Amino acid sequence: MANKVREDRRQFLHKAGLGGALTGLVSSISLPVWAGAEKLELPDALPKWMKVPGEEFSNYGQPSEHEQQVIRWISANSAAPGNGVSWTPLHDLQGTITPNGLHYERHHNGVPQIDPAQHTLLIDGLVEQPLSFDLKSLLRYPMQSRTCFIECGGNSNSGWRTNPIQTQAGYAHGLVSNAEWTGIPVKLLLQEAGIKPNAKWVIAEGADAAALNISIPLDKLLDDALLALYQNGERLRPENGYPLRLVLPGWEGILNVKWLRQLRLTDEPLMSRDETAQYTELQPDGKARQFTFLMEAKSLITSPSLGMMLQDNPGTYQISGLAWSGRGKITRVEISADGGDTWVDAELQTPILSKAFTRFNLPWHWQGDYAILQSRATDETGYVQPTREALVENRGRHGFFHYNAIVSWEITEEGDINHVYGF
Repeated sequence: MANKVREDRRQFLHKAGLGGALTGLVSSISLPVWAGAEKLELPDALPKWMKVPGEEFSNYGQPSEHEQQVIRWISANSAAPGNGVSWTPLHDLQGTITPNGLHYERHHNGVPQIDPAQHTLLIDGLVEQPLSFDLKSLLRYPMQSRTCFIECGGNSNSGWRTNPIQTQAGYAHGLVSNAEWTGIPVKLLLQEAGIKPNAKWVIAEGADAAALNISIPLDKLLDDALLALYQNGERLRPENGYPLRLVLPGWEGILNVKWLRQLRLTDEPLMSRDETAQYTELQPDGKARQFTFLMEAKSLITSPSLGMMLQDNPGTYQISGLAWSGRGKITRVEISADGGDTWVDAELQTPILSKAFTRFNLPWHWQGDYAILQSRATDETGYVQPTREALVENRGRHGFFHYNAIVSWEITEEGDINHVYGF
């Protein structure tokens, strides 16, 4: 059997044209053996970086200095320091998990620096027994992990403009990120406090300088909500809610309260500033949509996209992007190269998780012709991502939140890429 494996490997290397090169290299190096290891002899032909010892260990890993352009773009409010957003560079990433250092941010009044030894979570209001937890006591509870996206309600809002904005994909649509969150199911603590029959809502409040508070239906907190202590395996970072944040899979970002310090059960919503004057949506008939919790199905081609350029020579390119839905799993992503006249199914990368990013891919042979690339997502409820025309017709032009229309990238004959609103 061993002889057959060696022969198969030899045949593979020969067919790949690598056999001679690898044999010459291997014969020049004496590979060490753990027991009685021989000295490693490096041939003179090897490049310098293979001979000289590299950098020393570090206590916390950092990206390569050659990848310093992969950053969050900050859009701050110059009139109110600490108020603004930073965008995840979706166009520079692959896979589905957003690194902690690139997770999007939305701050209303800066990032508080909280001593975890002094932080507590209070559960009160319409409960049988008010409870207060410090971080040490919370860490004793059973935890669960959940991979899901968090998306700001204002993500992609430039799509409401009359003229398409010309900026990279992540810097127009990157107020959304996807991570593995680990923490305590909220229902465990609410049930321990004892929920009174007339409790219908929960007012969640953060410990930031804005004292952000928001109303959340109790049913959601009893469903899949987490009190997150960890993000992608490590403790939360300050900008993402350290030491404790609320995670509501599939629901509007502002409801995922950071620096959480209180959950108060009530029989009605608070009607705070961020659910009346803000985070509401004016409709064509003059009325406003309120409590628009769910983030609808959406997709975005991240490559090729604006800021990139196809090579002069036509050929095969990989179309790749992300799709997500607050309703559940993505079941289908279609790609069009002619502005929506015809569609082809993309391949969905597994695992496909509920209320999480799904990566889609499709090889595309560009023949050097004018094209408009689009992606269209469908989720497990049958909801289909709308065209911009349909979304504007339904919601009017006075909106600011919950823009989820199909995004169109124009490919010119020269390979330039622009953002357009279809044909």
